[in-house]
Amino acid sequence: MNPHGRLRPADFKSAASANFAIRARLYIMGLLWPSRRGSLLPRRSFGNLPGRYSPNRPFHSLPSCAAPPYHPARAQNTNPMTETDINSGLRVKGRLMSASEIERTLVRLAHEIVEKSNGSGDLALVGIKRRGVPLAQRLGKLISTIEKHPVDTGVLDIQFYRDDLTTAGVRPVVTPGAIGFNIEGRDIVICDDVLYTGRTIRAALDALFDHGRPRRVQLAVLIDRGHRELPIEATYVGKHVPTSGREIIEVKFQEVDSSEQVLLVEKTS
Repeated sequence: MNPHGRLRPADFKSAASANFAIRARLYIMGLLWPSRRGSLLPRRSFGNLPGRYSPNRPFHSLPSCAAPPYHPARAQNTNPMTETDINSGLRVKGRLMSASEIERTLVRLAHEIVEKSNGSGDLALVGIKRRGVPLAQRLGKLISTIEKHPVDTGVLDIQFYRDDLTTAGVRPVVTPGAIGFNIEGRDIVICDDVLYTGRTIRAALDALFDHGRPRRVQLAVLIDRGHRELPIEATYVGKHVPTSGREIIEVKFQEVDSSEQVLLVEKTS
């Protein structure tokens, strides 16, 4: 039924009186209900609902259909997968690994290292600063749990440039620093987060042999994104991710970044 059907403009002296008559007609039909402030608001639904007016129910007790109050925390976008700028000139395209996926990958890598090393008697892990360090420490703990005895983990302290982020010079500059244990004659696994052109690993090998002569050197990385410029390959790879020249792999560890994930980032400029 059209509430405007029997109303004519000539019946009212002003637009305000016409509006009042229309709203009164809608209220009688049950299409409007009173709010707490006394004004008439559209009904949420029809039928015998709690919000329907009853002679025994006062107007001020009827529920309001007004919008909920604004809350900054609720209005904030919490979706981590939206394409937002993480810093100048970079844009997040997607998440490659979550925290649980990283943990499962490290468990698999730990078992592979133990299997190929025939145990962990002379095994030691060395992490390249920065994110190679937490990678080596986590793998060391997992291997210690598997083999039931501690595994040495150390830090390879070098000033290097990340080939997948920027170029700081012709080659990384090695700074003297103790790894933390004697590497002479031991099986060393160098750990890093991303393997790209191979120049960072070459610098790490130079720094490693400045501290001694290990029996064997292997490489473990969480992500291999290709685009090698040197004949360097990883022995243990968490995940192979083909990338373009404009894309970047961002590995975030809780120990360094206060978050745990692997992101695919694209240069926008």
